[in-house]
Amino acid sequence: VQDLNVIVKADVQGSIEAVSGELAKIRHPEVRVNVIHTGIGGIAESDVMLASASNAIVVGFNVRPNAEARALGEREGVDIRTYRVIYQLTGDIEQALVGMLAPERVEETLGEAEVRALFRASRVGTIAGSYVTTGVVRRNAQVRVVREGTVVHEGTISGLKRFKDDVREVAAGFECGILLEGFNDVKEGDVLEAYETREIERTDLSAGNGGPPAEEPAGDDAA
Repeated sequence: VQDLNVIVKADVQGSIEAVSGELAKIRHPEVRVNVIHTGIGGIAESDVMLASASNAIVVGFNVRPNAEARALGEREGVDIRTYRVIYQLTGDIEQALVGMLAPERVEETLGEAEVRALFRASRVGTIAGSYVTTGVVRRNAQVRVVREGTVVHEGTISGLKRFKDDVREVAAGFECGILLEGFNDVKEGDVLEAYETREIERTDLSAGNGGPPAEEPAGDDAA
């Protein structure tokens, strides 16, 4: 679990408790908010120094940094954020957590081919003479070898041929020769499932969040 270290400064103790309580409701199995310090009053140089040493951000609710703290924050690269509305504060913290999430890996099916003949090549290994039944089969794509409904190998398509020519991809309805990297135990009747995986940046904390967004307690939104 990755921590987002946060220092909370506010105008009164009630505001600190409200902000800390709302931050505690933000839950995710991969990232979390870690409030390392709270205090009443404006954001001072000591807060910025603590944030710099702890790799934290400084959050002010109904308070502001003084000129010295602001200048020090710029020099130290400390993120200082101030708010007067609590849901804006929690929304920004959630987005900061989203930025810490690892990208989601999504599998995209390319196509399938049925192995109909085997050819042995001394220098490269077994070439699977195949017929592409759906989609496309692409060189360097990831592949599963499925035998009678069971996956017996997962790897990469290292070579793809049409007759004697090396090709990048072969579409459904055509025959081709497929070479699997590091795997020669392919058999007639095997189904080769070609696929790719893509990384997609996360946009919210919905996956794995501990519950629905917390409602803002009455009275926390100061004028």
